[in-house]
Amino acid sequence: MGQTNQADKAVRHHKEEASVTEATRLSARLIYEVVRRDGEEELRRPMLSLLWSGIAAGILISLSVLGEAIFRLNLDPEAPSSYLIENAGYSLGFIAVIFGRLQLFTENTITTVLPVIAHSDRQSFHAMLRLWVLVLAANAVGAFIAAGFMGLTRVLSPDMVATITDLSRHATGFGAFEAFLRAIPAGVLVAAIVWMMPSAEGNAFFIIFTFTWLIAAGDFTHIVAGTVEMAFLMLRGDLGFGPAMQEFFLPVLAGNIVGGTAIFALLAWGQVRKEVQDGVGDDDR
Repeated sequence: MGQTNQADKAVRHHKEEASVTEATRLSARLIYEVVRRDGEEELRRPMLSLLWSGIAAGILISLSVLGEAIFRLNLDPEAPSSYLIENAGYSLGFIAVIFGRLQLFTENTITTVLPVIAHSDRQSFHAMLRLWVLVLAANAVGAFIAAGFMGLTRVLSPDMVATITDLSRHATGFGAFEAFLRAIPAGVLVAAIVWMMPSAEGNAFFIIFTFTWLIAAGDFTHIVAGTVEMAFLMLRGDLGFGPAMQEFFLPVLAGNIVGGTAIFALLAWGQVRKEVQDGVGDDDR
């Protein structure tokens, strides 16, 4: 009888410990480990897989442009809340891409950087650069495909095309330095999404929605969603290649990298560096 009671107590204790573990927030070190291992997995993926995943992401991110345009076209422009509501449409493409586990360049400015920081070797750095170049190029190809479908076919109504044109001119019309500055917060926000996803549990949708809505509502610039708008204007003859590269693409690319890598990734590493190097942490969680 005594042994039975002890066994029951052991089972209850185990269940209580499991409940506490489940309820406890992930430590910064464990989040770092999840993101780092995701990054290492991405660095090992075949180039062909990265290519197709990146193209698909570039196509689906166009839902951000299309969603925002649909909201703007159907909202009362005089209503005080119309601007905040229409920017909710911008989140649609990011939701599709992130939940679809597709390759989005700005996510890789943190996931693939953490393994490089951890290993500090040339091989990891070269693998990161290879992935960056391949994914960015694939995202751009997908963005041009989507932009061509929206701008060169008659699928969309003339009013919708006009609305997307207005959105695209605004997104690409800041000038190089301002576009660079506006891209930094966007890089930080996307990196923050990646950092929070391991502990998001059932709140992943709201995290993605809120932070990508902030990118649009804050009038920040994102290289992949913005490339859809840039491509839309280029394919319709409203924007030349030179101005597109110099005034939008390259400055926004640099700003997103600074925000996602030089700021967020290094800050994320900084808060766990001592624990990782000393082997101290919450490994039992």
